[in-house]
Amino acid sequence: MNMDQLALLRYCGAALSHRGDGRPYVVDADGMRTLHFEALTIQSQMCLDEPDALAIDYTRSMMGFLLFNPEPRDIVMIGLGGGSIAKYCLRTLPETRFTSVEISPEVIALRETFGIPPDDERFCVVCGDGADYVRDRSHAPDVLLIDGFDHTGQPAKLCSAGFYDDCHSMLAEGGIMAVNLWSGDRRYGLYASRIRESFDDRVVAVRAEKDSNRIVFAYKGKIFPPARSQLFDRARMLASGHPIGIMSTAQRIQHRLERRRQLQPDLWHGGRNRSSTY
Repeated sequence: MNMDQLALLRYCGAALSHRGDGRPYVVDADGMRTLHFEALTIQSQMCLDEPDALAIDYTRSMMGFLLFNPEPRDIVMIGLGGGSIAKYCLRTLPETRFTSVEISPEVIALRETFGIPPDDERFCVVCGDGADYVRDRSHAPDVLLIDGFDHTGQPAKLCSAGFYDDCHSMLAEGGIMAVNLWSGDRRYGLYASRIRESFDDRVVAVRAEKDSNRIVFAYKGKIFPPARSQLFDRARMLASGHPIGIMSTAQRIQHRLERRRQLQPDLWHGGRNRSSTY
């Protein structure tokens, strides 16, 4: 038995020692701190030696929104978890305001456990229903991140057609939404089609590099898709400040865009969704 197998056994033993009643709990094992609602699924993960790093692959893929907007002014995220993306953005995007909306007071109560900073002029955690927050549209962010899960999976209110319509309405013009979906969910295709409908098909979905997650990027505006040169120029510009595989994300996005062009050659022709610079 190698060290990786021993680490896995220790982790599983620690996670299974908790009763799965749907309440969040924390497991520390082999230098990692993880948030769970039940033993078999990790909701969030933090490296104790690098608490602001993005330890889970799908969170690095979600940061692909920077390829569409490398200098966001206002980010709203539905879901807090262990605050991985919030902490990363606060550290690496010093001019950006970040609001996280979390429905569970018990999750919010763990913020110090995961090193989530207190509220200030740049950062705010709102205890509330994400669907209600988006529908109320108290402000218009240029980035909207959707990563809301509970012990049953993705709540129905956060993947309805009406919710995605509200997301489109909330976003500022030229804004980008990134949605974390689980590819193993039998309703994945339905959720993706709802996003396409709400965003007039200005959408591209990519697999996370290692996890069984898919990240759907949806754009509000007419300049879509981005030109290949723009996509890779931005990836190169971002790579030094964001060592999170941003070039790999750009390549996966470009691959999906090219695949869609092959399957639907008229999709972005005729001026409907194309930019003059594409």
